[in-house]
Amino acid sequence: MHRSRLGNIVIDCNSGDLLAEARFWSQALGYPLPEKLDGDSPFIQLRTPEGEVQVIIQRVEHEARAHLDIDTDSITDEVARLEGLGATIVTRKETWVVMQAPSGHRFCVGSPYRAGFDEHANHWPAMRAEGKA
Repeated sequence: MHRSRLGNIVIDCNSGDLLAEARFWSQALGYPLPEKLDGDSPFIQLRTPEGEVQVIIQRVEHEARAHLDIDTDSITDEVARLEGLGATIVTRKETWVVMQAPSGHRFCVGSPYRAGFDEHANHWPAMRAEGKA
């Protein structure tokens, strides 16, 4: 058995001014900017209430879009579960996997980043050898 939940909404911005993009989304969504900003960081995480889904503004080189991050306590098992639902692996990174849903939307699968995982994650049964629950 493994667990997973929605972890982050990531707003990918192909922009030279990530702070300006983060200011827009901060004001649009009503979530404050972080108190300290690292000008070299490729992302800015807005301050959402504790335990809620995180909103991250990220600098990217591809077209602007938004994607979801799925938190899990077993990346291997969650990727296998999602492949069984029709998703495909786009690329494997050191600490996460980029996948694509049958609809064409990209998303990431990685380890939990915020509090409350144990209390709020979905529980999934172990997959049998033929890939079915």
